[in-house]
Amino acid sequence: MIKQLVNIGYGNMVMSSKVVAVLSPESAPMRRLKDEARERKRLLDATQGRKTRAIIITDSDHVILSAVQVETLMQRFSGQGDA
Repeated sequence: MIKQLVNIGYGNMVMSSKVVAVLSPESAPMRRLKDEARERKRLLDATQGRKTRAIIITDSDHVILSAVQVETLMQRFSGQGDA
């Protein structure tokens, strides 16, 4: 079985089979989710210092921040594009 890696920006990759959700970071609940993950040491920042445009939740309860738009990530996860 081949694990599919998906580029989440700036050379950072995640296994598509481990992703539970890709969310927009702009609501207050998403900010709280990010803060709670940081406190639990479960936050991974893959933005390279840029603005967070998507939050990725994994099945291991890790929260990954990405500088790539949610729509772009969803295209990548569905295999429609590599841009």
